[in-house]
Amino acid sequence: MADAIQKKIKAEIEIYTQMQKDVSKSVSARQKLEAQLTENNFVKEELDLLNSTNTVYKLIGPVLVVQDQDEAKATVAKRLEYIKGEIQRYEALLKDMEKKSDQHREVLSSLQQDYQKAQGLAVGKA
Repeated sequence: MADAIQKKIKAEIEIYTQMQKDVSKSVSARQKLEAQLTENNFVKEELDLLNSTNTVYKLIGPVLVVQDQDEAKATVAKRLEYIKGEIQRYEALLKDMEKKSDQHREVLSSLQQDYQKAQGLAVGKA
């Protein structure tokens, strides 16, 4: 009986470990999105400071190309909207992963208690 419980514990630990790796990857991706959000907010603030006579350039490869101000502002606004949506998606994903992780932790805890009881019974019989 103790061997069966030990195998279940091992399987749960593998699942839990994989979940922790997935959480780590998601946190890293969310941090990158936060950095992009900050950068794009800075670009938006800079674009808002311009007047109609200023020229906006866009870097395409090694070349600076003139870009319409309204087009640049619209592009940055769309990018900000997309990044905010992705951040919300990752936050929801992380909450879901956290719930599942807590469930696995509880299962592991109960399995460990069962294992200890089984070992205690085995020692009592010996």
